Amino acid sequence: MGELSTQSAAERTLAQRVGRFAATAARDGVPEDVARSVVQRVVDVLGLCVAARSLPTSEAAISHAVDAGGAERATAVGVGRRLPAPAAAFVNGVLAHSLDYDDTHLPSVLHPSANVVPAALAAAEDAGASGEEVVRAVAVGLEVAVRLGMAGYDEKLGNSVFFEHGQHATSICGAMGAAVASALVLGLDEEGVVHALGLAASRASGILEANRTGGTVKRLHCGWAAESGVSAAQLVRRGFTGPPSVLEGRFGFFESWLHGSRIDYDAVSADLGTSWSVPGIFFKPYPANHFTHAAVDAGIELRERGVRPADVVRLQLGVPGAALRTIGQPIEVKRAPETGYQAQFSGPYALVAGLLGGGGLGVALDDYTDELATDPRRRTLMAKVDVVTDPDCDDIFPHQFPAKVVAELTGGRTEEVAILANRGGPQRPLSDEELAVKFRENASGELAAPVVAEIEARLRELRSLSSVNDLMSLFVPTPAARA
Repeated sequence: MGELSTQSAAERTLAQRVGRFAATAARDGVPEDVARSVVQRVVDVLGLCVAARSLPTSEAAISHAVDAGGAERATAVGVGRRLPAPAAAFVNGVLAHSLDYDDTHLPSVLHPSANVVPAALAAAEDAGASGEEVVRAVAVGLEVAVRLGMAGYDEKLGNSVFFEHGQHATSICGAMGAAVASALVLGLDEEGVVHALGLAASRASGILEANRTGGTVKRLHCGWAAESGVSAAQLVRRGFTGPPSVLEGRFGFFESWLHGSRIDYDAVSADLGTSWSVPGIFFKPYPANHFTHAAVDAGIELRERGVRPADVVRLQLGVPGAALRTIGQPIEVKRAPETGYQAQFSGPYALVAGLLGGGGLGVALDDYTDELATDPRRRTLMAKVDVVTDPDCDDIFPHQFPAKVVAELTGGRTEEVAILANRGGPQRPLSDEELAVKFRENASGELAAPVVAEIEARLRELRSLSSVNDLMSLFVPTPAARA
């Protein structure tokens, strides 16, 4: 699969194939299950944006965008004035990814919706696009993002090459998906989509070192990607062009990021338009790095079996080797997170949080605070957790992010738990009501109950809205909204 398949004269490059697919889907629509999944993801992302509004990093991103000024064209969640569309996309992208609560595609290991949805909504407000146009554009943008991510997945390696290189596929591929979605809602044609990809590729970026040793820069990644996508589409509309060989060219997207590695070009174009990845993207039930979720579930199962914190002598958390680097190393940091944000990337914290129990769908945002991260009771339990590589988990990763736990308990007892499929994925899907619980919990901290109910009602009718402007106006803070 390292070589390009034979292409017709009419579709000489991968970007042109993507352009044809995008234009066709925008004109003819997308399958019903894809459209339904997209609406769920718009609901999910907007709830996350509201929940993240009060973070210090969100305040910083908002101040940065507001200070730059510009034409008031689109809504940034929780901001009292409208912003230029790229700036609104930036703010909403930052907010959508800041809680590590946004969806994940496997095995590409990227978070597509936090890039694509903010870009599409901002561009749609700017252009006056309808709800149905937004749904089609988001569907295509998500599909493009995850297919580009899959081109960097190495089956023999059992992991994403982007990830192995320390590259954040989420923002790298997400910028490209955001550009395609933005191009469609701005009314660009097949050729315009190709040019938007060509421009966005020069801004696609992101590295992952902050996952290991700290820093909040990762929260910016989806904001930058969404902003880049909208800007690329707007610049194309103003006459800029990009290379048609932007994806597979000698100095193109894949060679620049994955040079010397196996590149699966067929993952981009095979069955494009007939086989959709969108419905299989994993929702997150818990507000933490996805590698930690099976540990939360294992802790919940131990608690449901009657294991009490006082019973614990030692806990061994087995995870895939690739996940170990993010949630188990350095172990002294992962056993003693200093902030709620660091706790989101800690395997020991996840296991302990599940064991102690929390809100929402098992654990919720209130279970990842700075105070709880340094809570002596949790620190005592985390000190008893070892994180190791488990070969069975390696065999499954990255199609799932599994975990196996061995709990050594007082009195010589042992409990073993294996969580081999993630909650929120196709094998263990979240119901509409569970997703509604997540949305309400995320939105209710900032918005009054009547406003939350009105937003939910409008989102259910998203596809029939003549524009998204009235919907997005509900996310602007007013005294009534916070009452």
